[in-house]
Amino acid sequence: MKGKGKRAGAGHLGSREASRKMREVREQVILFCRDRGVDLIGFAPVERWDEVSEVPPDFRPRALWPPAKTVIVLGLEMPLPIVETTPSVVHMELYKTANAELDQLGYDLARRLNRMGHASFFFPRDGYSSMRALRENNRAAFGHVPAAKYAGLGTIGASHNLLTAEFGPRVRFVSIFTSAKIPPDPMLGKELCVKCQACAKCCPKKAIRMRPDRVAGDYDDQACLEMTQELVAQRCFPCGVCTRALPRLSGLWLNREI
Repeated sequence: MKGKGKRAGAGHLGSREASRKMREVREQVILFCRDRGVDLIGFAPVERWDEVSEVPPDFRPRALWPPAKTVIVLGLEMPLPIVETTPSVVHMELYKTANAELDQLGYDLARRLNRMGHASFFFPRDGYSSMRALRENNRAAFGHVPAAKYAGLGTIGASHNLLTAEFGPRVRFVSIFTSAKIPPDPMLGKELCVKCQACAKCCPKKAIRMRPDRVAGDYDDQACLEMTQELVAQRCFPCGVCTRALPRLSGLWLNREI
């Protein structure tokens, strides 16, 4: 009996030590990202995809990479004064710059975690080969918007963009899968979208239609893709009009006609 009690006590201590180490990993990740200017950082346990059951099973973290235990989501702000110029060359360059920065951040953090002994890799913010591929099968290999929601960074609005309290819908994300079981962030309990219809009213393709029974509207992805293709031809993609319509949800609200 004494031997069993000793083994049980050792197991408890081992569990506490493992939890302490994972808290340290979390803090190291946060410091690493803050030093590099990341605006938003969140941690989601892979079980959350199964619990919420919004994302098709084949597109959940464990289906894509079985060793995954945590998804780390990083977000960079798309500054409103530049987004307000869309569609424009200036907005296009912002989009390219943010995407390149996110890929670099994902790469750097994955390298850091691997060096710490935690197998990790990052999903780039865009995971498709061409506009034609999107038209034939308009699905990304991994959705950063639901990942950000599950990491407690915001809620999904009528436009199907993630709304954040800090920057409204003007955030780009990258996600890092890791085998480290890092303490998670809670999901937001309150919907940030108030269904003001600004995104639906301003959409040049009328791709967003409000729903009375839920927050997320009906979304015509083909109409949205058509707009993107038109702007690519004009060399001033992406559209992003729906993201400029809604100011940040805290702080200064700007006056504009919708």
